[in-house]
Amino acid sequence: MATLNPDFSDQTVVVTGGAAGIGRAVALAFGDAGATVLVADVREEPKGPDETTPTHERISDAGGTAEYVETDVSDPDQIRTVVEAAREFGGVDAMVNNAGVYTKRRFLDVTPEEFDEVHAVNARGTFFGTQIAAEDLIERGDPGVVINTSSDTQGRAAWDHSHYAATKGAVRMITRGAALEFATEDVRVNAVAPGPVATEIREGWAEEAAAMAPEGETPDLPLRAADPEELAGAYLFLASDAASYVTGETVWVDGGGHVC
Repeated sequence: MATLNPDFSDQTVVVTGGAAGIGRAVALAFGDAGATVLVADVREEPKGPDETTPTHERISDAGGTAEYVETDVSDPDQIRTVVEAAREFGGVDAMVNNAGVYTKRRFLDVTPEEFDEVHAVNARGTFFGTQIAAEDLIERGDPGVVINTSSDTQGRAAWDHSHYAATKGAVRMITRGAALEFATEDVRVNAVAPGPVATEIREGWAEEAAAMAPEGETPDLPLRAADPEELAGAYLFLASDAASYVTGETVWVDGGGHVC
């Protein structure tokens, strides 16, 4: 199978939510491509039952450069701290706003507290992650890239997902608005919209995703559930010079689900 092999050896990449799931796969891929990676997460340990080595240690063990920075993205001051930490390595070149939380709840059952928690991480964290990274890039006079993790729920209704989907719709518009405003500053802003992925964002989801019907047998999932590693290439592409004329875009990596 052909692979994308960009060289990020002179780049510093911040990945929020990089301890597990999609963020871990993305951070490891950037590490493999030579980038210095700052893993920003509320926890250091991976969540998968078969994974025990923290992401930054995996990168370091493979000969790369990586650090863990404890970060709650719902607090802009903590986002600023990790972006400032990147300056020790020359400053952030690519900011991946991936941290997210998920709860499945019927519309009538969502509480104000649950609504606020999901929005604080998914929408507020992405907004200020984009803002603070762009502000740093502009201040340094360097070109750079912001990549936000959206979802296939950003543009379609789904049972028990309304409060979560609202945050991902917000991510789409945060991405587009920022791309417009920062285009003249040489800062590109794009998003990746995953479909079903076998991660532990909610308990048992990895097993559910792995058990989904194979190719062609599920009307709203033409392919299958993805492994996190299958999404990483989209992030590397968007951060690379190959995407130098791409901004304000959402790249769907959802097994064709958005076409159904």
